[in-house]
Amino acid sequence: MSERSSQRSSAVARAIAFVVAGAVVALGAAACTDKRGAGGPGSGSGAGSSSGSGSSRAGEPLRVAAASDLASAFPEVGKAFEAATGKKVDFSFGSTGLLSKQIAEGAPYDVFAAANVSYVDEVVRANACDGSTKQLYAKGRIVMWSTDKSMLPSSLEGLRDKKVAKVAIANPDHAPYGLAAQQALTKAGVWADVKPRAVYGENVQQTMMFAQSGNAEVAIVALSLALQHAPGEAPRGGYVLIDADLHAPLDQAMVICKGGSAGNKPNEARAFLDFVASEQGHAIMRKYGFLLPGEAAPPSP
Repeated sequence: MSERSSQRSSAVARAIAFVVAGAVVALGAAACTDKRGAGGPGSGSGAGSSSGSGSSRAGEPLRVAAASDLASAFPEVGKAFEAATGKKVDFSFGSTGLLSKQIAEGAPYDVFAAANVSYVDEVVRANACDGSTKQLYAKGRIVMWSTDKSMLPSSLEGLRDKKVAKVAIANPDHAPYGLAAQQALTKAGVWADVKPRAVYGENVQQTMMFAQSGNAEVAIVALSLALQHAPGEAPRGGYVLIDADLHAPLDQAMVICKGGSAGNKPNEARAFLDFVASEQGHAIMRKYGFLLPGEAAPPSP
């Protein structure tokens, strides 16, 4: 073989060796990629594969669905919780019944704070929340409230007086405070008189607004709303406490939920429930007029 032929053969051999080595490297990289895609570290699919871990929502706030009677208290609870834990909370306030329906249908909430424990039981039965985490956080009371104290009767029987042209209650079909109002009016024997003059709020907060705006002379609302007023200011209007024996108990409960298709944040949710039940959480709830389970309501002013 000539020297020139030998050089050509050596060059071909080196080229073949280079191609083979490159193929081996490529195959190795593909194998590593396949392993990561199957749940290895850093894999997008692996990070989201455990819906209960909440890892696919890293950096996102905790999502809490809360009854509308909590619309003043919970924002302060959320700020205190963030200061204590460094974890942010997003609240969605509304009618307990409507929120429970959304959660049962897969709405992405981590925690449900209901105005009545029965709605927590509903989302647990729907397998949308974890029944083992259910806990009572407050006891609700209803009151007659008006911006004009002279319009307030001393008892529900006084609502028969036609000077009270409109009486606002929350929709009893999906608002626990509205159902309690209807039950109390019925048991007091005045529902037939009041019903033609009743106006219905979507939730108890909107019900309060009817009386604040003058669209109703009297509203039956949560004690917590009746006690709210701006710092340093006297409460606007007045209220008369309604006998708790006239309606089913308003035992308010919370539960940890599945968080929808993106998964939940169980550790943060547990920390939030524990914070609401802590001494600091209790102090904020009392500040906004909430009774803790077993506590008695203050007398009417």
